[in-house]
This record gives sequence, C-alpha cells and structure tokens, in this order.
Amino acid sequence: MIKKWSFYTSLTIIIAFLSSGFKPFDLDSNRWFLASDKDGAQYLYPSQKQNDYIDLNVPFTGKFFIGYKEAIGFKESQGEYKKINTIGCMGKYQFGMETLKSVGINNSSSFLNNPKLQEKAFVALLAKNKWELKEVIEKYDGTVLNGIKITESGILAAAHLGGVGSVKKYFRSSGKRYIKDAYGTSIRSYIKAFGGYDTSFIVADSDASVD
Repeated sequence: MIKKWSFYTSLTIIIAFLSSGFKPFDLDSNRWFLASDKDGAQYLYPSQKQNDYIDLNVPFTGKFFIGYKEAIGFKESQGEYKKINTIGCMGKYQFGMETLKSVGINNSSSFLNNPKLQEKAFVALLAKNKWELKEVIEKYDGTVLNGIKITESGILAAAHLGGVGSVKKYFRSSGKRYIKDAYGTSIRSYIKAFGGYDTSFIVADSDASVD
C-alpha cells in the first residue's frame, strides 16, 4: 500500500514539474517586450535599446548599391513598379519612353508588368550615363562644389532625374545654374541626397541595354 501511494505521489510531482515547463508566456508581465504598429499588431523584442542590436547579423543597406537603388526608387515612385506619373514616366524608377528605347525596351506594357526588367533597365541606364559623364566624374568626384560633396553616385542620380545634358550644364556653370525637372526637383538636390553610395561596380558602357 505504501509503495502504491509513493508511486502515485511521485507521478503527480513529475507531471506537475513537466507541466510547469509548458506554462504559456505571460505577455502582461513582460510589457517591455511588446511593440505595436498602427494596425494593432504586436511584436516581441528582447530590448528597446538600439545599441543592443549592433552586433546582430541583420540586413543593412547603408551606402551599398541596394540602398542606392531602393532610395532612388522610393523617391521616384515610392517603390511602385506600376506607377505612371502625370507626364508619362513609368515604373519604380520613372522612365520616359525615349529613355526606355535607349536601353532596348520598346513595349511600355511589358515594362510596367515586369519588375525584373525594370531593375535591369535601371542598371543599364546607369552604365550608359556613367559612360556619357565619365569626364565629369573624373573631374569632380571627391570635390566640394557650393558646399556639396560631389560623388559618382550623386552625379548618376542627377542624370537619372534630369538627363546627362542637364548634369553637364550644371557642372559647366560650376553649380550655379538651378536646373530642375517638371516637378521642381533640382539636379543639386539629387547630387546631395544620393551622394556617397557605392556605384563602383557599374561598368561604363555606351551601348548598355537590358539584352
């Protein structure tokens, strides 16, 4: 009888011990773990201090090329591949039809419905513009003009906004000409906003295309 009682007592203790390991996490007792977005969704974080994350292996675009293209894409269209503006510029990077033709694209519908093609077109245009502006880049990269540090990525971004001819005019005037696009965005602002990114892997090519 004693042995039987001891067996059941031991079994009860073991079950209680194991059950405690599966006790639901009490969110209310750990409020500092919680963060809520505007939709009311909740996320768990081990810390609210930004410095606690500096050694984590997480994606960080920084001044890498991926950060460059995503920053330009957001500026141009908020990253929307199917966006068409009021003057007919299309896609994530807001290409005009003539610019698309220069990199080998003749079908605007196919372009708008193909994100991969849009990304290829952006890189191809960078390569063409880098070729066209190689003398400007060689002369001004690393210099300071009107208080702005001039870099290759800034020059190429400005060319994407206003075209190669506008960029050349800007530098011929030593940065004194206020050149802007149809919406009032200036060449100067693009040179400043998109300066310092790594575009070194873009190979200058006068015949660059998506093919």
